[in-house]
Amino acid sequence: MAITLFFISAVLLFYIYFGYALLLRFLPKKVSPKNSDFKPLPSISILISAYNEEEYIEETLKNKLQLDYPKTQIEILVVSDASTDKTDAIVKKLASTSTIPITLVRQDSRQGKTAGLNRLVTLANSDILIFSDANSIYDASAVKQLVKQFKDPKVGYITGKLIYTQADGSIIGEGCSRYMQYENWLRQQETTISSIVGVDGGIDAMRKSLYSPLTADQLPDFVQPLKVIEQGYQVCYEPTAKLYEQALQMQEQEFRMRVRVCLRALWAIFDMRQLLNPAHYGMFAWQLTSHKLLRYLAFIPQAVILISNLALVGSGLFFQLFFLAQMLIYSFAYYGYRLRDKPNIPSLFGLPYYLLFLNISAAVACYKFLHKEKIVIWQPRQGQV
Repeated sequence: MAITLFFISAVLLFYIYFGYALLLRFLPKKVSPKNSDFKPLPSISILISAYNEEEYIEETLKNKLQLDYPKTQIEILVVSDASTDKTDAIVKKLASTSTIPITLVRQDSRQGKTAGLNRLVTLANSDILIFSDANSIYDASAVKQLVKQFKDPKVGYITGKLIYTQADGSIIGEGCSRYMQYENWLRQQETTISSIVGVDGGIDAMRKSLYSPLTADQLPDFVQPLKVIEQGYQVCYEPTAKLYEQALQMQEQEFRMRVRVCLRALWAIFDMRQLLNPAHYGMFAWQLTSHKLLRYLAFIPQAVILISNLALVGSGLFFQLFFLAQMLIYSFAYYGYRLRDKPNIPSLFGLPYYLLFLNISAAVACYKFLHKEKIVIWQPRQGQV
């Protein structure tokens, strides 16, 4: 029994992190229109949800005002989710002098990001919606790179490339960064065969006609793209549309954020579970299961491998060597944990640590999911859940 559990779990874990990626690499690619500029450029509505973002909102809005995009084709809408700091005043001050329309909408009680976006969409005047976080800094050409994908009438939703930076603006080189490189590579492969599974949220674009109002507890960054898939359109990745976002400085904040995101993603998969049916959604059902559902549950085969391997140590040299290899990887992860506050953790330690970190946060999220816990509002960047 232990041997069976060991090998099934080992094969499953290999598939989750390597097998799925290998299959994507060799699957037939779809034929798409040439990725040329979209002319004339469509008008866009940039939507930003903010709660107590006085530290970031001014820089974010100024960044959007400096985009390489026709100024007459841009409007910016900000929803303040009952902010108690200077967020509203900063937005109003910039709006009073801006040549680009900036509209502030205030929710007098905390209702969360999803409710805020639902409200902003009803006020948007453009056919293309751009979703930005309150701390998202775009490359000057990012929006232009995003919207050119809409030249293909089959495309309904597009996400860009998230690049984590240090407080001084430099790109981080730890496990988090390596993991994002892996995720972005998967998205690039998924785009070439069908649709991507999962977006970055801080740099997304979609056709307004496809927007579906969501309930307050639903994760817009996850559910909205799934709604687009459900309507028969594609969700694509555009690596030239770059978003720079400062990484969380405290590991406790990062952990809480990961638990929150994973929990809301699990509820999103549950709400949209019809997309897991391959009879109706074919390739995408397989992608959603492999890339997201199994990834969130990867802590299960990982734990089974460790426990069953421990039980099999006396069964031969293979199991002894495999157990030693596991202990070495976990020791690397522990050393990565000890170095977690350093700016540049070597990948040898940072990647094992970050993968274990993600799996532990997923385990906590699954526990909360099984106990029917839901999250609607939270403290941005403090990660309180």
